[in-house]
Amino acid sequence: MNTPPKPKATEKRLDEIREAAAATANTPGAVPSLGASRKSDGTESYYGLPVLKAPTWTWEVPLYFFFGGIAGVSACIAFVANLFHVDPALVRMCLWIGLIGAAICPVLLIMDLGRPSRFLNMLRVFKIQSAMSMGAWILVAFSGCAFFSVLSFELLLRGIAPSFFVPLLWLAEGSGAVMGLLLAGYTGVLVGATAIPVWSENHKLLPAHFLASGLGCSTGILELAGFLIPATQLIGFAAAGIETVVGGIIELQRNAVNRPLHHGRSGWTMRIGGVLEGPVALLVRVFWGSQPVGREASAICFLLGALLSRYAWIWAGRASAHDPEALFQIQRKS
Repeated sequence: MNTPPKPKATEKRLDEIREAAAATANTPGAVPSLGASRKSDGTESYYGLPVLKAPTWTWEVPLYFFFGGIAGVSACIAFVANLFHVDPALVRMCLWIGLIGAAICPVLLIMDLGRPSRFLNMLRVFKIQSAMSMGAWILVAFSGCAFFSVLSFELLLRGIAPSFFVPLLWLAEGSGAVMGLLLAGYTGVLVGATAIPVWSENHKLLPAHFLASGLGCSTGILELAGFLIPATQLIGFAAAGIETVVGGIIELQRNAVNRPLHHGRSGWTMRIGGVLEGPVALLVRVFWGSQPVGREASAICFLLGALLSRYAWIWAGRASAHDPEALFQIQRKS
């Protein structure tokens, strides 16, 4: 018995199959095809799965970003303060903040990785193109510089160090300032250099945002420690002003990619954090900055807002990874 000939697989026939499949998928009550499924929010994903794997960073990573920024910027302030012969007590405080932060950051990273050997394995490779590889080496280099800076400064302060410790201190502080600047800014580069749409979309904004946030947090800690001098007031104004601009940019960029920055848990946390470290901290300095309690209140607002914004960016990344439409919009732009 002769079997009927199979339809020829022409482009016209393939278009007909696609149209029939799309009509079936859009029919209420129809079983979705294997190729594409529609999620409850209206976006489509392949085989019912997210297009991207959501970041698995735990709660320690935002804290690492937070303390790393404070430690790195504090080392920069210490070097500049020593260069201009500012109060040695302020220099000493900045150096100790940098050292304490350098001690906390590896612990947080190891807690996220699960065991110390994984952190050591990151140091087996030195890859300039990898923000994660460079970040691990920057953290190690900064920790060494912070340790030798504190050691040299304390020995010289007590007058028990030989004369060659003076150039050692300057070398350690200068290197620590450079490494600290990289440590405070590379986390923004690390987050932006990913396929997560909301992070990739803001890859130019994140490094400046994290640097300004670290600057304001370091200054806030100095003010809470009693260093209510004109320099910390000026830096506090600058950091709060920059964060106000950053918050305004985030609010104005309303598109599918930046949806997690405006909606849901990440959106509300981002908005609260941005308001605290931006307009609130700035206005408190403007109206009550002449009083110690006003500057301390501004410092607390900035620190709290900066911490909340770090968590908001991580939560936004997780939400963005489950939004295939955001990835498709990014790809259309490129």
